[in-house]
Amino acid sequence: MRRTLPLFALLLGACAQMPVAEVTMNRGQDSVSGLGQPAMQSFPGRAGSAPQYSNAEIAADMLELQFQMESGRSLPVLSRFEGPISIGLTGDVPATAPVDLARVIRRFQTEAGLNVGLAPKGVVPSITMEFVPRSALSKMVPSAACFVVPRVTSFAEYRANRAAPDTDWTTVVERKHVAIFAPSDTSPQEVRDCLHEEVAQAMGPLNDLYRLSDSVFNDDNFHTVLTGFDMLVLRAHNDPALHSGMTKAEVAARLPAILARLNPRGEAIGRMGDLSVTPRAWEAAVGAALGQRGSPAARKAAAERMLSIARAQGWQDGRMAFSLFAWARSNVKGDFPASVAAFRKAGEIYRSLPGGTIQAAHVDMQLAAFAVAQGQSKDALALTDRAWPVINAAENASLLATLYMIRAQALDRLGMRAESREARLDSLGWARYGFGSDAQVRARMNEIAGLAGGAGKG
Repeated sequence: MRRTLPLFALLLGACAQMPVAEVTMNRGQDSVSGLGQPAMQSFPGRAGSAPQYSNAEIAADMLELQFQMESGRSLPVLSRFEGPISIGLTGDVPATAPVDLARVIRRFQTEAGLNVGLAPKGVVPSITMEFVPRSALSKMVPSAACFVVPRVTSFAEYRANRAAPDTDWTTVVERKHVAIFAPSDTSPQEVRDCLHEEVAQAMGPLNDLYRLSDSVFNDDNFHTVLTGFDMLVLRAHNDPALHSGMTKAEVAARLPAILARLNPRGEAIGRMGDLSVTPRAWEAAVGAALGQRGSPAARKAAAERMLSIARAQGWQDGRMAFSLFAWARSNVKGDFPASVAAFRKAGEIYRSLPGGTIQAAHVDMQLAAFAVAQGQSKDALALTDRAWPVINAAENASLLATLYMIRAQALDRLGMRAESREARLDSLGWARYGFGSDAQVRARMNEIAGLAGGAGKG
């Protein structure tokens, strides 16, 4: 289940969140803020980098991903598809979805070695992805951007059977039919992100772990496309040495040999990372601190709980960095210097973790926004220079567009008008993919244009 945590919102004044994106196909305006509207940009779908973890750690992560639900409930046996897997799109399918599905299918085939493809017409797919209005999804699972359900093939069937044992993952042994439900009225990037995470969970592990720094199987939502770690997990999950119905002990006995065969470089990597269980109280605090409900005071208190629990646990991994990130978000208005220090500390931790560079780039984007607001334009440009290659490689269009907008503002304040205009134009194509509608793009541009309202020259 992909959760709705608004990580890329700018936070100069408080914990303000971006409004919900309008429909993907909404292109009512021909220009934004007087600039010609370029064509929507999108990413080709790059292969992920090799995981930087030891096979022993990957095996431990896989067992927790495979035999537990996000709710904390245990799964008695391994479940998966046996044989070829087909995928079909239905409902109010966004225009960009078929292209992005084709791209991720190619990755599943080449990187994970999966026998997966588009479902032929007239055949019920193994995995049905149905697009429905966000409001309908919110009535079923309020905290989810998209989610996956076993043994149903339509949203209507799910609504009729949502309380039945058939839709309970703990009763599934072999997967035959699975449905994914995603919003039809959202940005192209969110559609793609749902395709990546939910199709991966439909074919692989069902759990998410906050300790994973290099994976979409993590509810922090920093990684928006499948990583090399994720593809290895999918390949191992569907390896011929495993089969549906195996117990955790049986899978644990076979995983070391599977991973040694699939990932020989992982045999030479020393054990790293903290495999301690994440307390449910900390996970609950994450939802309260970064979710879309609750008052600013309640979110701030939840962020305080996150950081307090992280310190009590002695974490020095992504969970501590994420706690600092959430605390910094909630304290920008109340204690700006402490907030900046917490962001910087979070960035330092993220840079020390495998796959943590995209999280660090989020931090750099926020610090660049602060620098623009304080008139430190050269510092802002240096931060955007460091973040740009990471964000581009991570294929995060909303973050890339925001970075270009911040860069344009900094260049403008330095009197570099031509370069500023070029950066704004660069931002627009990515913004159309990342934010969806012209109204959303204008809102983000106006937000960033307001950063330097009272700042001096940098």
